[in-house]
Amino acid sequence: MSTRTRAGAGTASRIASAADAVRFSALAALCLAMALVAIWSVTLGTTSIAMSDVLAAVFAFDGTREHQVVTTLRLPRVLAGLLAGAALGVAGAIMQAVTNNPLASPGLLGVNAGAAFAVVIAMSILGVASSSAHVWFAFGGAATAAVVVYALASAGTAGATPLKLVLAGVVLATFLTSLTTAMLIFDQTTLDAVRLWTAGSLTGRTAAQVAAVAPYILAGLTLALMFRRHLMTLSLGTDVARSVGQNPLWWRGLAVVIVILLAGGAVSLAGPIGFVGLVVPHIARMTVGVDYRWIIPFSAAGGALLVVLADTLGRTLFASQSFPVGVTMALVGAPFFIWLARRAGEIR
Repeated sequence: MSTRTRAGAGTASRIASAADAVRFSALAALCLAMALVAIWSVTLGTTSIAMSDVLAAVFAFDGTREHQVVTTLRLPRVLAGLLAGAALGVAGAIMQAVTNNPLASPGLLGVNAGAAFAVVIAMSILGVASSSAHVWFAFGGAATAAVVVYALASAGTAGATPLKLVLAGVVLATFLTSLTTAMLIFDQTTLDAVRLWTAGSLTGRTAAQVAAVAPYILAGLTLALMFRRHLMTLSLGTDVARSVGQNPLWWRGLAVVIVILLAGGAVSLAGPIGFVGLVVPHIARMTVGVDYRWIIPFSAAGGALLVVLADTLGRTLFASQSFPVGVTMALVGAPFFIWLARRAGEIR
């Protein structure tokens, strides 16, 4: 290797290291913002609680009313938002990487609707009331919806193109949402129990519900972070993946398992919150580029921050503790989707 070549390689390495340092600093700042917003959210409610009392309730619980409100009502709600937001953000990033489709997300491809439909069946028809059991129905519904969407999009000679995946996902999501609504109309008891949940809500989340779902979401997030280099390679296309010795079929299968863990867990905990998996990965991509080694951790932190912030703003601006975070996300996500679709050239 010539001296000039070695010097060029050294310069490129230094530039890459500097870029990674900037990205790491941005990720640290994002995590700090997420933590601050989470603490701020716990202080807000029908009665404000000082931040010092919030910290005391966590580290020195004494049984007072304020401490009970923090530990039994507000903290589980915030933890549910953090987990659901991180899960949906990462699930969307993985789906966009695997399908090479900038419009892919758990909501648009019917995964959220499938999980929600399965949970409503469990509650309305089978009479399952356990939150820990609902998780398994959500996983099954998410997996079934993913398979059906891919099968529908694969029909024809062109195969599963990005546009066909979105169209199949929207059709299936609309169909399953209609069935879910019809079931709830004829089952008033279940409707009362899941009315807010079906809109995507953190209202009434308990520590037991968070504890039941957290292991699955954390497992999915851990796997996504562990294998983000392989997901990066997969996002470059099948030919590139094969050229470096990767088995695309195996890694796509693992990616589907991770998405099911994340989306199924998030839906069972907070309902079918839309647009998080679409908006967050794109913001991450605009911030750190197309490297999924960075997009995935940014999507986790950004999704958690966005959901908690949306929930906090919704219940603060509308003065309602039961205001669904899914509504707030729809107000933000719908205009973003229209802009993104136009930018991608899918609509004119």
